[in-house]
Amino acid sequence: MAARLAREITGDVLFDGFSRGRYATDASFYQIMPTGVVVPKTMDEALRALAIARDEGVKVTPRGGGTSQCGQTVNDGLVVDLSKHLNKILSLDVAGRTCVVEPGIVLDDLNRQLKKHGLWFPVDVSTASRATIGGMAGNNSCGGRSLRYGTMRDNTLSLEASLADGTLGRFGEVSRDLSDSDAGDSVRTLFRDMLDLGMREADEIAAHFPKVQRRVGGYNLDALTPRNARNNMAHLLVGSEGTLAFTTKVELKLWPVIRNKALGVCHFGSFYEAMDAAQHLVKLKPIAVELVDRTMIALGRDIAMFKPIINAAIKGDPEAVLVVEFAEEDQADNLARLEQLTELMGDLGFGWSNAPRKWGGVVEITEPALQSSIADFRAAGLNVMMSMKQEGKPVSFVEDCAVPLPHLADYTQRLNEVFARHGTSGTMYAHASEGCLHVRPVLNLKLDKDVKAMRAIAEEAFALVREYKGSHSGEHGDGLVRSEFHESMFGERLVADFRAVKRRFDPDGVLNPGKIVDAPKMDERSLFRFKPDYRVTELKTKLDWSAYPGAGGGFQGAVEMCNNNGACRKLEGGVMCPSYRATRNEKDVTRGRANTLRLAISGQLGPDALSSDEMMETLKLCVSCKACRHECPVGVDMAKMKIEVLAARVASHGLTLHDRLVGYLPRYAGLAARFAPLANLRNRSPLLRKLFERFAGISARRALPAFRSDVFVPPTDSVGPETGGEVVLFADTFNRIYERENLDAALRVLMAGGYRVHVPKPATGTRPLCCGRTFLSAGLIDEARSELNRLVAAFAPFAARGVPIVGLEPSCLLTLRDELASLRNDNDAKAVGAHALTFEEFLVREAEAGRLQLPLGSVADKAIVHGHCHQKSFGAFKPVEQVLRLVPGLEVKTIESSCCGMAGAFGYGADTYDGSIEMAELSLLPAVRKADPSTLVIADGTSCRHQIHDGAQREALHVARVLAMSLDRAETNSKSTAAKETSHG
Repeated sequence: MAARLAREITGDVLFDGFSRGRYATDASFYQIMPTGVVVPKTMDEALRALAIARDEGVKVTPRGGGTSQCGQTVNDGLVVDLSKHLNKILSLDVAGRTCVVEPGIVLDDLNRQLKKHGLWFPVDVSTASRATIGGMAGNNSCGGRSLRYGTMRDNTLSLEASLADGTLGRFGEVSRDLSDSDAGDSVRTLFRDMLDLGMREADEIAAHFPKVQRRVGGYNLDALTPRNARNNMAHLLVGSEGTLAFTTKVELKLWPVIRNKALGVCHFGSFYEAMDAAQHLVKLKPIAVELVDRTMIALGRDIAMFKPIINAAIKGDPEAVLVVEFAEEDQADNLARLEQLTELMGDLGFGWSNAPRKWGGVVEITEPALQSSIADFRAAGLNVMMSMKQEGKPVSFVEDCAVPLPHLADYTQRLNEVFARHGTSGTMYAHASEGCLHVRPVLNLKLDKDVKAMRAIAEEAFALVREYKGSHSGEHGDGLVRSEFHESMFGERLVADFRAVKRRFDPDGVLNPGKIVDAPKMDERSLFRFKPDYRVTELKTKLDWSAYPGAGGGFQGAVEMCNNNGACRKLEGGVMCPSYRATRNEKDVTRGRANTLRLAISGQLGPDALSSDEMMETLKLCVSCKACRHECPVGVDMAKMKIEVLAARVASHGLTLHDRLVGYLPRYAGLAARFAPLANLRNRSPLLRKLFERFAGISARRALPAFRSDVFVPPTDSVGPETGGEVVLFADTFNRIYERENLDAALRVLMAGGYRVHVPKPATGTRPLCCGRTFLSAGLIDEARSELNRLVAAFAPFAARGVPIVGLEPSCLLTLRDELASLRNDNDAKAVGAHALTFEEFLVREAEAGRLQLPLGSVADKAIVHGHCHQKSFGAFKPVEQVLRLVPGLEVKTIESSCCGMAGAFGYGADTYDGSIEMAELSLLPAVRKADPSTLVIADGTSCRHQIHDGAQREALHVARVLAMSLDRAETNSKSTAAKETSHG
């Protein structure tokens, strides 16, 4: 089948074990190895793949972002990934507020394109940055604002789809007599059979389908009943999880964008009281009421990107908060409702000075940026909950049951009692306005006892839901988790109807079998990610992974932190994941790499997989930007993991010439500088360029940074006024040997500010200090540790007395705050890391303390700034903007860019050059080319500056040089003014 697919389609055909492993999981706890994967370039190719699979007797599972919580997108047949190519808006009717899209389009991408027309698609799921419309239709997704806008079903006008036998049809609104249907005979007959079923089973459907909006379980048979003169056949396919037809187009209903918002963060000292209050708060007609519980607040405080949001929005120590959102056209109306919300909370007996059960009140949020940040935090709820660094994790299986609001408080209280009876507790958050909470008991599914507890909890929880006449599947679908329980929820007769529908659409069981009907047991461990025989043999690791459990000193636990929710697949905003943004390949996203690592260390990819060529291919485009460390809500640090894997590769395969040239740069840089013309000969010789490409893997298309004989050497160990505040300047290898102007400028600025600047020398030897970063990039961890030992010995005495250590190259300076702690945990190393600051962080700290006095003059009207990835990862980029705004008259604009793509040696690699340029062309280089020639281009990273020079033929400046230029201008202006005064005198 693989050979046939490869002959007949031009898209990717992936049948190797590493590729199949990356598609064996979704955001559920299941793992099923597919036969193969196809990534079609056109819909015709997708349908051709379906036809070939049908001929070969292989089942087919369509897939979008792969973020399903219930195992909908895993199966042992052929996976067809529609997200890479089939992601376009096919037509848009602005006046009619409708559009037709391909199923692989991501929700955020769709809404970015609609925004300029004043429209949006409002089924705003928390995974909007990677969820595809096809997947959302398959699940009947709901989103946080369904109280106002409804579910996916309510906003889907029609679908075009292929049946399993290849018959194409349009599924839309039809009259019951089908007199207005233009469908072909076979599709028309199918419609007739479905409408007859709806007529025949109308009473049974009315009696047993839950009367709550959040009901996505089973097939939507209620769409077929004769309650209306017309029925929308698309609504039967919505929520069918790819089991009835293969969607090719989706027609959507659009809404005007929300222009004004106001949030009220209602605080409660009692979780029960919060749940009981929800039924009253919805009477003010908000568009959403979202729960954030105590556990999520506590975890958020421990995550760097969310801590400021919690501090700004949360008062005291609540058991729960309900975020109530108003979004009327008139902001005055929203503000009036905020006042009513405060009054209502008072009427319900809540006050800030009350005892815990009735403690509470409202924190009003009207500032748009904070509103967006709160929305981001709430949307990240699932991943925040999963950030526990322990074997047990919150598990999704009673994830989104929905009950009528009057019963919500009692339901959640009794559910917590169920958890306690089975020796665990749960986390709860999400859609209080709909009685649909995301509830996750903490379990370790590697343990048989916890699997049995999961089963018992599921049965007891679903019994509660039945008692309250709710829905056991309220948002995230059925999949492998809940399909088994349909008979107890809907009754035997309706489940027989579900089977009849499946057989009528797909008699041979080709389309995603095992979901909704004829499902396996939800606790069938052979289908789990952690199967009964899952083992990770002891690993020899070199970095400190002790914050995590498992083999390799915790390396196993760090790898297993990835829950497959796919936040790394976002296409805009932040940095993560630059390689995925360039290629759209699952191989090149943090999630794909983490899955591959997990499969490798657990022996599922064969012996020695961790150091194999396939693993190197998996990690090849990882630029170690560290964005995942900061932006992944569970903190999967792929840059650090890559170092560990490279070390394993070096141990088993040795060093390549390329690795030696890159890694040992600090050791031979001094000699190269002494013979700079000879060392730079390669750049001038086409023959040498070709030889370097062939034998060292360095692209002939790149000029290497030029060595120079006048490397930076400080005039003395210390410069500046002896009475000034002390600061250590870390003269990193890159600026020292390639761009000494930056270090000269930094000295000029620091001395002008009145500081006593120390440039320490190593305790022994004459070779300058180095952070070891180049060694880390080659997997030479012991060599890197040696370099850091020398550096700590020189810097520790200063750190011990509180002297800040300031660096210009972000990747080098921030090594002291990151990798150093993974190589040494002694007090000297901790002190050095604690006192390490980027140049701009130091200046901002001094300015805010009133200690920075720099006479600055105007140097330009405008500047555009590109942030180094590591600056963004460590929250160190904002100070860059703040410092530049000290320059008089300078308008500073930040380029919304991901990684520049150079990433140290990455951009020079013969096999990574193209990927490097693709990353740069996403936003950085186009922005630089658009800039006026008089606009300053600013970038702190050595690699970033070289990429900008190579790709846009513009010189980019370090902030230190801009400030030095500003000092020079001020000095010139001062002299000019003095001269004029003298001449006038």
